[in-house]
Amino acid sequence: MSENTIQETEWKPSTSPWFIIMPVMLATFMYALDETVANVALPHIAGTYSVSSQESIWVLTSYLMASSIVIPMIDFFCKFFGRKNFFMLGVFIFTVASFLCGISNSIGMIVIARALQGIGGGCLMPMAQAITMESFTGEARNKAMSVFGLVVVVAPILGPVLGGWITENWSWPYIFFINVPVGFICIALAKKYLEDPPYARRQKNTHLDKFGFLCLCVWLIPLQIVFDKGNDADWFNAPWICWLTAIALTGGILFFISQIKGKKPMVKLDVFKDINYLCGTVMLILINAVLLASLAILPQMLQYMLGYDAFTSGVAIMPRGVGAFTALLIFGGLGGRFSYKTYGIVGLFCLGLGGWMLGMLNLEISMMNIVIPNIIFGIGLVFTMMPITTLSCITLRNDQMTNASGLQNLLKTIGGAIGTSLVATMISRFSQVHQNGLVKSLSESNTVFMERLNSYAASFIHTAGDSFNATYMAGKMLYNQLIQQSTLCAYMTTFKVFAIACLILIPFMFLLKSEKRVTLK
Repeated sequence: MSENTIQETEWKPSTSPWFIIMPVMLATFMYALDETVANVALPHIAGTYSVSSQESIWVLTSYLMASSIVIPMIDFFCKFFGRKNFFMLGVFIFTVASFLCGISNSIGMIVIARALQGIGGGCLMPMAQAITMESFTGEARNKAMSVFGLVVVVAPILGPVLGGWITENWSWPYIFFINVPVGFICIALAKKYLEDPPYARRQKNTHLDKFGFLCLCVWLIPLQIVFDKGNDADWFNAPWICWLTAIALTGGILFFISQIKGKKPMVKLDVFKDINYLCGTVMLILINAVLLASLAILPQMLQYMLGYDAFTSGVAIMPRGVGAFTALLIFGGLGGRFSYKTYGIVGLFCLGLGGWMLGMLNLEISMMNIVIPNIIFGIGLVFTMMPITTLSCITLRNDQMTNASGLQNLLKTIGGAIGTSLVATMISRFSQVHQNGLVKSLSESNTVFMERLNSYAASFIHTAGDSFNATYMAGKMLYNQLIQQSTLCAYMTTFKVFAIACLILIPFMFLLKSEKRVTLK
């Protein structure tokens, strides 16, 4: 047995693990909250900088993609600084970047500041997951991972509520300023309670895979630009989109080859030999894409289509948190009476049901029509994220945790960034499809249309002055209603696509093993 294995087996934290995860959970909550806290403020941010709603999405995607780039470097930085020191450095960068977001005076500055925020925050989630898994054993680990899973799920759900309230009552920059005191409190707690196990302490002669990092940047940066700007440029009809796509594909292929062939790669891909880890990671990628994409478009739909303000749209989404908390109580109360597979299957079904119900909305709904599917969606998130996250890593060794959680969070974040970017394209394209179908009804052969047209024209006759202008105004009004209906149908279709994607994942649950991880003694 190697010395490292002996140290891994014998090492135990000198203080209560529940104290250790205090700064970990606080940092996780802060990072996960900022994934969505700006969602409801996007119309205000767009108005402040006089940009389109499509351009304001960069505030979200720059954060997610920057997080993706830094995640594979976690193992190197943990060895170079020591994991505790690197954790505190990440929180510090995140805190400073949050302040810069608040004082930004242009769309370019806030996008850069959000990218810096993502660089600081991207390292926090994988380290938090690894520290939580390492600090606890047995049943206590399940409880700790339940808390971790709740934070991961609830924080993005509370983001729109908190962001909406701050935006309406103060101003949108304060959604970033609130991170500053929380960040410094987190640093103080980390300095006091965090400990480094032998395999996570500062090491000499650390190696950075420079070629792998370069390939990672060449892969992800052009890829994000393609997804962000592809719809505006009419996708592959634009030569520069074709070139960027080719560059991104080349970078991605070279990155994975370098990680497989390299002697000291940034990430060790051998963890994908574990079936639990492979299947669990694939499922988490898609679930995270659905979660972040739905949280990006639901506030916009409520504000643009139903006339909600930022706070009210956030409150309408808040029941997801209620559903998540309810699921946690059920999860804790039932304990081990049901397997993680069962929870996961029920959770995926709830995600599918909630998404399908959101896909049945119309412009004459009450608040409860939004609340109920969000509660079901929240239940589904807890019942999927917590069991799948645990099952995906349950067969790995402790010394694999940091690398495995880092790689998993890299792919999850990429999935979330791509989902957030693509959802804007889905809305645009589905809207065009529905508009093309509905416009056929605006013809003289349609008696319903002619009756409505004549009715509107009669009401405009005094304003227009003659029947020709009155008919023109009535036709324009009906066409605007058609545009509104086609946009609503696009949102509905998108939510139904999310629902189908979650239901398709149910068979994957049967591929996950439930055996407990074997610890060397």
